[in-house]
Amino acid sequence: MRRLLSITTLVLACSAAAAAPQTQVGGVRFAPDLQLAGQALSLNGAGLRAHPMLKGFAAALYLGQRTSDPRHVVAQPGPKRLQIRMLLDVPAEEFVKAFHKGVQRNTPAPEQPNLTERMARFDGLLRPLGKVRKGDLVNLDFVPGQGLLFSHNGKLLGPAIPGEDLYGALLRIFVGERPVDPQLKAGLLGTAA
Repeated sequence: MRRLLSITTLVLACSAAAAAPQTQVGGVRFAPDLQLAGQALSLNGAGLRAHPMLKGFAAALYLGQRTSDPRHVVAQPGPKRLQIRMLLDVPAEEFVKAFHKGVQRNTPAPEQPNLTERMARFDGLLRPLGKVRKGDLVNLDFVPGQGLLFSHNGKLLGPAIPGEDLYGALLRIFVGERPVDPQLKAGLLGTAA
């Protein structure tokens, strides 16, 4: 009986693993789920930031509850992760510029002054890297009660930057009305064809 129970457990475990395969985008594999701040998150979607001749990075969005509504992505409570795998070398300063431009394009003007000091703190974590290299893994996490946590290749860079509003502004760069890349937006929202 024990042997039958063990075999049944093994078959169910294998079936669950087969039912939740990794997602691959631009040659990068993203896990179907992960744990963040003690909560299970599921892959909402993944996409590629690319120009006609260059692939910049692959990205995945992990949420507690899957959604294709960008407003719900931003407003959803609980931990969140935007994971980026670099596909080419990019100077950190280019990311700083893109961050500021994306926030300016997707955050209502009256809300932007409240973000200025915290955006500068984020810039201060990014600039010392000098360059983000092909193969680097960047996790941009939101943890309730802490804020934005920035990890580079598994190493946490600096303390958390507080504020759900800052993380919402960051997410809108990717899934807002004027996203950095419409195809990447569709991928992160799980609506790409």
